[in-house]
Amino acid sequence: MNRPLARAADVYSLLLDRPDDFEGWREQARAMAAACVPPERVTWSLAAEGERDLFAQSSDEGMALPPARRAVRANAAFLRLAGSVILHRDPARFALLYRLLWRLQDDRQLMDKTSDPDLHRLGLMAGQVRRDIHKMRAFVRFRVAVEADGRDRYVAWFEPDHHIVRANADFFLNRFASQRWSILTPELCLHWDGGELLEAGGADPKDAPREDATEDLWQRYYASIFNPARLKVAMMVKEMPRRYWKNLPEARLIPDLIAGAQAREVAMVAQGSDPFSRAPPATLAEIAEGIVACRACPIGCNGTRAVAGEGPDDARLMIVGEQPGDSEEREGRPFVGPAGAVLDHHLNDVGIDRSRARVTNAVKHFKFEPRGKRRLHQSPTAGEIDHCRWWLDAERRLVRPNLVLALGASAGRALLGRTPSIAKERGTLTTLPDGSHLLLTAHPSYLLRLDGEARAKEEQRFRDDLAQLAPLVAGRF
Repeated sequence: MNRPLARAADVYSLLLDRPDDFEGWREQARAMAAACVPPERVTWSLAAEGERDLFAQSSDEGMALPPARRAVRANAAFLRLAGSVILHRDPARFALLYRLLWRLQDDRQLMDKTSDPDLHRLGLMAGQVRRDIHKMRAFVRFRVAVEADGRDRYVAWFEPDHHIVRANADFFLNRFASQRWSILTPELCLHWDGGELLEAGGADPKDAPREDATEDLWQRYYASIFNPARLKVAMMVKEMPRRYWKNLPEARLIPDLIAGAQAREVAMVAQGSDPFSRAPPATLAEIAEGIVACRACPIGCNGTRAVAGEGPDDARLMIVGEQPGDSEEREGRPFVGPAGAVLDHHLNDVGIDRSRARVTNAVKHFKFEPRGKRRLHQSPTAGEIDHCRWWLDAERRLVRPNLVLALGASAGRALLGRTPSIAKERGTLTTLPDGSHLLLTAHPSYLLRLDGEARAKEEQRFRDDLAQLAPLVAGRF
């Protein structure tokens, strides 16, 4: 059991150098716990707060720490929790953490008892710190300022709820190492000159530039990626609280973007909630124009460029893929990326000339998940495929192909109205309601995900499926 010191009246007033001084707290808390000093005999204060305890001393000021009477243990879960809670603004955080450390010496399972009052309170504080760290990363907006030497410096103003600025420094260093930048806050400022990170005292919001030349570009980008189909105002305000808006150049656009989304919703309701309750397009050019403006599903609202089909308007063969990929969206053409190269290779092998086929996709916009600088493919949902089917049906009516090659389950759903099993249904020629003939096979991107023998086997199956079409495309049906 924990044992108090022999002199019960001893009270240790400990001093920390900074509000986020985790190492200082850890060193002194370990010394106190090792000497069996109970929590009620320890007080904590900060040198920077201006309300320093007159009797508080740091260990380097000559205070004689009590002798150690036992080894102190703290598991990784406690250290992670303490590292976050130290950054909280609550002045009771040091004492609460020490009390938990003290109790942990007698109860090794304490960190697993989530209903414990101390652990619960500290867990809430750690969660608030994590959210504040995320808010800083999400809502810092740099504006360019020209320094006396004529070089650009990117300056941002941010008002954190907790002492997270130092803890977030590496995030900005890793992402903006090649630029000179400053992050100003009311209590602490960071300045990066390209080689050294410097700290300074708090600043005033007037010290940050209000606008710069990139403002208009950023606002146009934000307006293009604003997704009205997924707009939930209460949730947006929860994730991007209004108090941050004054520092965000895009915030001035939000009221109009919300109003525009709501107006569109009213118009859809007036149409019976059917965005396609109008005459179908009469030409392929109308389809190309229409998909650019289409906002019937969330993918059409994600700011990417719509990719229309290409190829002869009377092609005997129509090839239908899933959706544009990263390369296709950038170039505005279907099947020009790695999957397109695989498709072209095997079409050539079986004697099918792609230039004589109509090549298109079931979904006309690129659905992706951002991952750093990359855009990772995300499969469209059944509902998103069904919405875009209206455009594919219109394209088929205009081109009137005799043969349709469906690459993958998404393309199969767009043509069949249900999601087919590629394993069970590939390679079999079926007749669609309009009299055209459908062949279902794997998407070439599937082959790219395989290696060695597995890839060789699947490439042969893919080539065999395409080989069935070669004589039919040539007219020998």
